[in-house]
Amino acid sequence: MRTFVIGDIHGGLKALLQVLNKLEITEHDKLLFVGDYVDGWSDSAQVIQFLIELSEKISCVFIKGNHDVWCEDWLRSEHVDMTWYMHGGKETLESYKGFSQDDKERHLAFFEDMLLYYLDDENRLFLHAGFTSMHGVKKEVYEKTLYFDRTLWEMALTMDSQISKESLIYPKRLKHYKEVYIGHTPTTNFGFNVPMNAVNVWNVDTGAAFKGKLSAMNIETKVVVQSDNLPSLYPNERGRNKD
Repeated sequence: MRTFVIGDIHGGLKALLQVLNKLEITEHDKLLFVGDYVDGWSDSAQVIQFLIELSEKISCVFIKGNHDVWCEDWLRSEHVDMTWYMHGGKETLESYKGFSQDDKERHLAFFEDMLLYYLDDENRLFLHAGFTSMHGVKKEVYEKTLYFDRTLWEMALTMDSQISKESLIYPKRLKHYKEVYIGHTPTTNFGFNVPMNAVNVWNVDTGAAFKGKLSAMNIETKVVVQSDNLPSLYPNERGRNKD
């Protein structure tokens, strides 16, 4: 079995299909998605429909991102959060035109079943954003932290890679896990168009919501496969122009 972690999609179905085709995915593979499937490009509802169908054929783990929380709330209540609307929600609402009420209810159930984090058999942690508890993700007090926090990544970036995990100054929250995989904060913010690694944290959000690419990484070999830049796949769209 090959296992791949896939970064934030943000409505870019064309990019997702490119990546999966390049990987030559089979029913023996496992896919771990770190969240933010919607908001940005014009295919948000179509991404959700595709992932539902994909999960019926291939082993998939779906982590919930902050944009997914907003979309889930709208599907449940029809309330349009204005922060969501201005950060990609408008495009997601438009993508649902033509989808029936039954479709929307199925999508809502899909969002509700998403995980806030996933820990595999080798003690590798997957979540959307981060966590702050020194006792590990299971002790995080506020659920929102798991899909909004950026301090874990900011901390990892500032660390000296030569510091041993056994050192007294090594952050306790990172000692709990062999590796941590996140999305949420585009690596393009730091001038990188590929996944970034800082100590034992891997960030696989390569800016697909904006001008970047969608990335998938083999968690064993660390080999990365990417789509084209999203604006080239959606030339008549703007995507998200602010975070």
